[in-house]
Amino acid sequence: MKKYILLSFLLFTGIGAFAQKFAYVDTEYILKHLPEYKAAVDQLTATSEQFQVQVDGKYAQIDGLYKAYQADQVLLTDDMRKKRENDIIEKEKEAKEFQRQKFGPEGELFKARIKLLKPIQDKVSATIAEFAKSKTLDFIFDKSSEATMMIYASANYDLSKDVIIKLGYKPGALVK
Repeated sequence: MKKYILLSFLLFTGIGAFAQKFAYVDTEYILKHLPEYKAAVDQLTATSEQFQVQVDGKYAQIDGLYKAYQADQVLLTDDMRKKRENDIIEKEKEAKEFQRQKFGPEGELFKARIKLLKPIQDKVSATIAEFAKSKTLDFIFDKSSEATMMIYASANYDLSKDVIIKLGYKPGALVK
C-alpha cells in the first residue's frame, strides 16, 4: 500500500512539474541595448567624477594645511598649534561629511541613480511581465542576477532578444 501511495505521489507531482513553463532573460544584456540606459549610466559616471574631483580638492586643501602646519609647528605657541590642529580636524570632518552627502547610501549620487535608472528598469520589468503573460510562462529567471544562479539554461528559453525587439531596439547592436 505504501508503495502505491508513493508511486501515486511521484506520478502526480511529476505531471504537475511538466505543466510549469520556465524561461530566463539576461537583464544586463537587455540594458546594454537601451540608449536611455547608456545615457543614464554616462550621466551618473560624469556626476560621480565631478563629485570625486570636489572631494579630492577638499582633501588636497587639507593636505596643504597639514604640510604648512608641520613646517610652522616649531615656531607656533601651544595655543596656536592647538588652533591649527583643530582647524585641520574640522576641515577633515567637513570633507568626510561632503563625501557622505555625495557618495553615501542616501547621498546625491544614490538619489540620482534611482531617479535615472528606476524608470528604465521598471519599463524592462513590465515588458518581461507582458512576455510572460503572452507566452503563458510560469517563471522567468534573471540570468545576470547574482542571487539566482543557473547551472544550465537552454538558449531556446532566452527571451532577452525578444524583449529588446519589443522595446523597439535591435539585438546585437550594443550601445556604445
